[in-house]
Amino acid sequence: MDGVLVHENHLVPGADQFLAELRDNDIPFLVLTNNSIYTARDLQARLKHTGLEIPVDSIWTSALATATFLNEQRPGGTAYVVGESGLTTALHEIGYILTDSDPDYVVLGETRTYSFEAITTAIRLVAAGARFIATNPDATGPSREGILPATGSVAALITQATGKKPYYVGKPNPLMMRSALRRIGAHSQSTVMIGDRMDTDVIAGLEAGMRTILVTTGISTPALVEQFPYRPTSILPSVAALVGKTKDPFAP
Repeated sequence: MDGVLVHENHLVPGADQFLAELRDNDIPFLVLTNNSIYTARDLQARLKHTGLEIPVDSIWTSALATATFLNEQRPGGTAYVVGESGLTTALHEIGYILTDSDPDYVVLGETRTYSFEAITTAIRLVAAGARFIATNPDATGPSREGILPATGSVAALITQATGKKPYYVGKPNPLMMRSALRRIGAHSQSTVMIGDRMDTDVIAGLEAGMRTILVTTGISTPALVEQFPYRPTSILPSVAALVGKTKDPFAP
């Protein structure tokens, strides 16, 4: 989502035309984000404000992927959550009970206000045997004032205190890609992952068996690509370059 369709809360030029063409050609799609703070409905409203009309069912977050994973692993379980409404809502909707009393899992997500008390509780619960899950490994996140510590940084703190590493569900884990594919009834061989980050989007798509397109409207630049041992299938300046090519995005 960020860096592909929107950039700093502004529409990436051509993104609206690209999505309209997907709809006109009945091509199913999902908008993915590692951000677990917001619900899909929250993100729908945010995207609408930029000029993009996207159904709630077409938005897939690391919080939703995490809830899906936990529901498959331990249906009707319990969890202590450090995170925002995007994560707590997703867990409530699968029937999880949120508690700090002997939970099955400690689930760490992103939040703008990490509480020392909440992190301390998480550390004690993980040390006592709760399984440690994190929505994504992103170490930092953006803000108007500069970078902020994100899920990966706080997970490292908990790991340092307990000696236990979390299982990360979001990108670059291909698990998030596979759950997204199942959601739209798609197959990896006929699906393309479009992202702006080599270290999350491209590697996740690659490991899930998809072809990948890197757009340079976000984090990774063409020069940065050369620093990685893998490459995207294609590099484009933005999704605008795909307008008119959605049926075959790799056509010359």
